[in-house]
Amino acid sequence: MSLEQSKLTASHNRMFKAKADRKLSFENIGKKIGRDEVYVAAIFYGQAKPSKEELEKLSAVLNLPESHLKEELGESYYPDRGGLISTVPTDPLLYRLYEIIQVFGYPLKAIIHEKFGDGIMSAIDFSAKVEKVENPKGDRVKITLDGKFLPYNKW
Repeated sequence: MSLEQSKLTASHNRMFKAKADRKLSFENIGKKIGRDEVYVAAIFYGQAKPSKEELEKLSAVLNLPESHLKEELGESYYPDRGGLISTVPTDPLLYRLYEIIQVFGYPLKAIIHEKFGDGIMSAIDFSAKVEKVENPKGDRVKITLDGKFLPYNKW
């Protein structure tokens, strides 16, 4: 069990096991429940709150008891977002994403401020997409982060 999975609920861990047992990808599951693969992964990692309908569909796709999912991840469940990583990540891929923010964070922030003004990019009114771009020199990873701009208020 990975460090991240040890911080998840029993239902989240059962979802990961069912996903592996059925050899499903997040993309497969997303297509079956009508959601994007990144959003589905966020549900699995406890970073998104699934709706009643999403839990029903997940139950069917993963062959898990609906009552268990609804009991643990239903109406009274609210994600503890951002709680999976509390130090610099050691996983190489997560570290590279962290490194990208360390190296390019301030340049990206400056460009966002130049184009939009003083504010932030929402992580609530937000979507993300991961694409594979074939390249003769080696396939490329394309990550698109699409968040609403939120200007700071003055009072």
